[in-house]
Amino acid sequence: MGTGADDTTAQRLRLLQQEFVQPVRSGPGDGRSSRITESPSLVNLGVVDRIRAAVYEVEHHTRSSDWAAAAGPVPADPAGVYDWARQHTAHLDAERQQAREAIIYRQGLEHAIAMGDTTVIRRHPCPQCGCWGLYWREAAQRAVCVNHYCTDDDGISNAWELKRLAHDHIAQKSTAARRAT
Repeated sequence: MGTGADDTTAQRLRLLQQEFVQPVRSGPGDGRSSRITESPSLVNLGVVDRIRAAVYEVEHHTRSSDWAAAAGPVPADPAGVYDWARQHTAHLDAERQQAREAIIYRQGLEHAIAMGDTTVIRRHPCPQCGCWGLYWREAAQRAVCVNHYCTDDDGISNAWELKRLAHDHIAQKSTAARRAT
């Protein structure tokens, strides 16, 4: 279940690690200068922290119950954590496997957005009205529906966390897979 999502998520994590863990380059500035007291970081620490948090979340979810407490060490390659989690949770019931897949899929969306690809949001229908018009609102860190009829009681467009989009996407795939058999 969901190997395509895992491949995409692992590829995005590898790309994030290879291309976006570069030193932050600053421009020429505004003409003012100050004496540098510390050397700049050799890597983009924000991206490194994002990768570590993703690996930790998957590891924590995998080890969260007695059934996978002795899962062994996490792979050295951060992108390998998704296959590792799948191997050690393959015996779980469908609901827990679905929860694992939702985490993996959500992280794939997060990795894409971190790299500047917000078009991944457009591939999901609005959970409220079902229209295909979501866009990413950076300030709110949420997907927002463009349908002007899809609003809350205050008339504000409905906004959705990536967690909700991932859950709905994986649930839909799971339902389609069950119907196909």
